[in-house]
Amino acid sequence: MSGVTEVKGNQNQLLNVPDTTRDQPLLLIGNPNNRRTQGLQEARHRLGLKPAVVLSYAQVLQNWRQGRTIADTVDSNLPVPLIRIDAPGEDWEVERELLYLGAMNDVSPLSDEMVAEAFSTGQVLALEQEWGRIYAPTQWFRGWKACLNRIGRETREIWPEVRFMNDPADIQLMFDKRICQQHLYSHGVHVPPALQSSQPIRSYTDLRTAMQSVGMNRVFVKLACGSGASGVVAYQINPRTGDEIAVTTMGMEQAQGKTIFYNEGRLRKYTRSDEVAGLMNWLCAEGAQIERWMPKATLDQRAYDIRQLVVGGQAGHAIMRLSRTPITNLHLRNERMLPAEAGLDEQRMSLVRTAAQAAMSSFPNSWSAGIDVMLTSGSNPRAYVLDVNPFGDLLYRVEHHGLGTYEWEMELLRKEPIQHA
Repeated sequence: MSGVTEVKGNQNQLLNVPDTTRDQPLLLIGNPNNRRTQGLQEARHRLGLKPAVVLSYAQVLQNWRQGRTIADTVDSNLPVPLIRIDAPGEDWEVERELLYLGAMNDVSPLSDEMVAEAFSTGQVLALEQEWGRIYAPTQWFRGWKACLNRIGRETREIWPEVRFMNDPADIQLMFDKRICQQHLYSHGVHVPPALQSSQPIRSYTDLRTAMQSVGMNRVFVKLACGSGASGVVAYQINPRTGDEIAVTTMGMEQAQGKTIFYNEGRLRKYTRSDEVAGLMNWLCAEGAQIERWMPKATLDQRAYDIRQLVVGGQAGHAIMRLSRTPITNLHLRNERMLPAEAGLDEQRMSLVRTAAQAAMSSFPNSWSAGIDVMLTSGSNPRAYVLDVNPFGDLLYRVEHHGLGTYEWEMELLRKEPIQHA
């Protein structure tokens, strides 16, 4: 890959960092050879900026397991960098290390996590990748939070004045759909109403009882720390007959006396109560955000929402995600369309931009996120924020002011360095 500067092995210095350019050093913590890192480095090259220094998750996590720190890897004499923490996904070794870290930090599990899937440290190290399988998401998220906390602590020990594109604590908050939606609501951002219950919803039975008590017959049940439609279920009950339908990308298999859950990359529909119960029991045990299933605006009989990128307070790239199903994520081969191509008027786009900017402004220590916004149908639509993705700038074939997402971000950085509150 052209233009990538990577920290390798156990060397105690950053390699090949040019010092002749005037832009601030950028330290990228991510996976070196994936499309995100490539896209960022290519954008910096096109703009004449020096390559970001790449510190790989795999190396950081393995070093921690062996008793080393980030200070053992990077040169503390490097000028105070701006740090971009990127997504840890698409790398099995990193996923396994995060599960290991989650096992190491499993000191006093919360009561609603008692039946969540769990692996010991020894079991984690023996795991072999099964494509699509969702491994112990509560444990993974515990490891991811510990990783973010440690990145923040160790880098601030090296560079007390370090700045982050997105603060590690904010990334944690954005990742937990339950806490994030509460956070947005507390800051006056419109979000779909959560299912209210006097008791924690830990099972299928709890879910049914809560839905019945408030008369909410259609809900989205979302794995609290899932992404890319992982662990998302559109669930509805016929109040008259009791019939139920759950639409999701999740598949289930029986293996060695237990149920294995995985992402299929396509939608499945469950109508048998035993299957729905198995699915919901697992989701609720792992921790779920449960909210009213609100009808989205449609275009040619396809429901849509919009991924709006907000960077430095500015609303930039936007892409519509259209589907004939309740779930619009693009990796499910749903249609993508530019708002201008769809003829979306300025009134609606202004609602989207305003909602997305309001959501981003509730994170004053973070600079960039992809905000998923839905519009209600009708002539007087309202905008609701569905999700805040701290890594939501990977958008293909979308331009703003003639620039791709990474080019736009890097150009904004060059013009106005980040100054957090």
